[in-house]
Amino acid sequence: MRRWVLAGGVLVYVAAVAILVATGNTEVHYSADGGETRPMWFRWLPAAVGILLIRLTPPQLDRAPGGRSDRRQAWILVGLALAFAVLLKLFGLFEVWKVLLLLLAPLAVFRWLGGRPTERWPATARWAPALPVAAWLLLTYVGPLAQESARPDLAVLDLVMAMVAVFLINSVLEEVFYRRWLQTRWEQQLGPWPAIVIASLLWACWHVGIQGTGELGVDLAGAVVNQGVLGLFLGYLWSRYRRMWPLFTVHGAVNAMGILLSLV
Repeated sequence: MRRWVLAGGVLVYVAAVAILVATGNTEVHYSADGGETRPMWFRWLPAAVGILLIRLTPPQLDRAPGGRSDRRQAWILVGLALAFAVLLKLFGLFEVWKVLLLLLAPLAVFRWLGGRPTERWPATARWAPALPVAAWLLLTYVGPLAQESARPDLAVLDLVMAMVAVFLINSVLEEVFYRRWLQTRWEQQLGPWPAIVIASLLWACWHVGIQGTGELGVDLAGAVVNQGVLGLFLGYLWSRYRRMWPLFTVHGAVNAMGILLSLV
């Protein structure tokens, strides 16, 4: 089962690249805030370097967490992730569906079914993830691969409040749901990399609802080679270190770093 899931996930990534190459859509939208695009491989290099550094930087876990395994919770979280992607695409209402399906519904499920994906996280060095996170930040926002962002037309206070709200509802809520809750439960079932792939693809697919161009196949492929690849890096950070701050840092930078740099 583990090998089939991992092989299927790899096939999805390969198929996504093939679709974009075949249709001439190798420039992908990296943000929902504008129409800017970048060659798809621009997003791969920082993630690949980050994954390599995670592999080389101890301490590493790479094992399924302890605690009671609950396949029901794992599948319910998959259903909630898919429902969020579909409902967002059909009806919009981004904040409503996100809070309902990625926060309130999971908390109700955990209370109903009980149990935790792990009873105790193994001890890790707090700052062990700093090197891969710093490398990803530098490659993504400094030098020839740097993405651009339009200068926001907002007062300083309004900009700060907007960025805090975006950080909480995007970075914090998404990383808790897709990595800490969903990925961890699938790690108990299948092991680290199949779970990372599952969480990454589910996280990628909902972005079609806010960044799609109307061609569903191309939009899904674009999300896979963009957010899906970033999700592999984020998932591996969680699998190896069991620290949330690296996830919040990377995800927060995705949403805000371009804007901050445009103000300099």
